[in-house]
Amino acid sequence: MNINWNDCKKILCIRLDNMGDLLMSTPAFRALKESFQCHLTLLTSAAAAPVTADIPEIDQVIVFNAPWVKHDHVATPETYQQLVETLRKEHFDAAIIFTVYSQNPLPTAMLAFEAGIPLRLAYCRENPYQLLTHWIPDEEPLHTIHHQVERDINLVAFTGAKVVSTKLSLQTHETHWPAIIKKMRLYGADHLKPWIVMHPMVQDAKRQYNFYKWVEIGKQIIAHHQCQLLITGNTGEEADAEALKEAIGEGAINLAGALSVAEFALLIRKSPLVISVNTGTIHIAAATATPVIVLYALTNLQHTPWRVRSEVLYFDVPPSLQSKNVLLQYAYQQIPKHQLKKATVENVLKAVNKLLQPV
Repeated sequence: MNINWNDCKKILCIRLDNMGDLLMSTPAFRALKESFQCHLTLLTSAAAAPVTADIPEIDQVIVFNAPWVKHDHVATPETYQQLVETLRKEHFDAAIIFTVYSQNPLPTAMLAFEAGIPLRLAYCRENPYQLLTHWIPDEEPLHTIHHQVERDINLVAFTGAKVVSTKLSLQTHETHWPAIIKKMRLYGADHLKPWIVMHPMVQDAKRQYNFYKWVEIGKQIIAHHQCQLLITGNTGEEADAEALKEAIGEGAINLAGALSVAEFALLIRKSPLVISVNTGTIHIAAATATPVIVLYALTNLQHTPWRVRSEVLYFDVPPSLQSKNVLLQYAYQQIPKHQLKKATVENVLKAVNKLLQPV
């Protein structure tokens, strides 16, 4: 069956990792949608799925926790085969596989191949032979480096899709605001008084910033800016957030686990500033045009906030926690660390002063 990209009306976009990764792919989704006027189905993980309802380019979502992607779910051969049959019944015209350069696309390409999807596109380091019908040799990070948004846009450009806007796509809804106000009051915050969002929580140990430095940052911000500090996090992170709140003292409020993803996105949009480790929160901030300070572990540097007022401050990852992925190790060795702004308490406080100033 000969199908051209221009004839594709049912496209499967596969992005199997986390919420932030998914948000960085949204300009590429928009390019496909606008160029081909197609029905766009997203195959994604349970971790990323909660944000999909507010990405307007996505028409349909299929959730699958792939065994070749890091998560806490147990995958089985049976669930894999069920997914193959689900995809086969959808009769997609094409599948486009979105990856970070350190990920191998071939397991996902095999999935699309088994599902009988005629066109299959991805970056790949080695020759995929029949698993991909359209192969872009992956030159990252050995010969070039792109921000993840640019990487994904360049991927879909191979199909002929035209990019009109590179803005991250995420809708927020004012209808959630009364519920947010109620929760803020419940936990001791006042929506009528100034606040800053602090998001120190992340499950990945190598991206966790020093607890005692968070405490000092929190105390200094409250003292110097006479504002509330809303500590946010996911369900399961409430106890850690409570310990940080208690250590910071008056003015700190623990909202970890209290908000849905849609509520959290709206809170971010209404905030003057977000301070976070490098996790999905920084991409929600970018999507909602909210200034953001990132305390960024030296991991994949292609995931900085996209085209938003920001300050990125870096800290090193202990050798015991550094990735065993050879590509990431290579990229890590190429980082000009002496040129990067360090994530010191002083630099964070300077960044707060800078980004709170009106443009």
